[in-house]
Amino acid sequence: MQVLSRPPSGMPALVLNADYRPLSYYPLSLWPWQEVIKAVFLERVEVVSTYDHVVRSPSFEMKLPSVVSLKQYVPQDRPPAFTRFNLFLRDGFSCQYCGALDDLTFDHVIPRSRGGRTTWENIVTACAPCNLGKGGRTPREAGMHPFHTARRPSMHELQDRGRRFPPGHLHASWLDYLYWDIELEA
Repeated sequence: MQVLSRPPSGMPALVLNADYRPLSYYPLSLWPWQEVIKAVFLERVEVVSTYDHVVRSPSFEMKLPSVVSLKQYVPQDRPPAFTRFNLFLRDGFSCQYCGALDDLTFDHVIPRSRGGRTTWENIVTACAPCNLGKGGRTPREAGMHPFHTARRPSMHELQDRGRRFPPGHLHASWLDYLYWDIELEA
């Protein structure tokens, strides 16, 4: 990971909840500068830190925000949506049968042909070869058992797992609000 002293391309702003924690770690809660300016004018956010870059209009001038916090707290304890991304995040972006990191799909532990449903409790991440190898069989029949029991994660669990996947670059002004083991590059 690289820590940038210059703004990243597009000059996004890190968005913090009203408690000064990021709304999301993976993907990192970033808004394009245009959305941030709109939120500032609508008084939905407080500017916490800015870039040196200035935007101007005929009657207005302001430094672009690099970190903003929401004025209204957004609860983070709601159940996470069942999405492909959240499923892969729950399973650490790895096949739950062999540990592979590529060509990921999702597998119904109890096959749909046997009445298995598409729910948190019946889907695991699987690489395409394992998914094809298991086919329409149960884990016991296929001799393939997932490393972890499929279950619905909490939003806090997904946020914690997201911290394991820091982005390739971070702006220096964001570091006080992020909680990864970061080695600063000279």
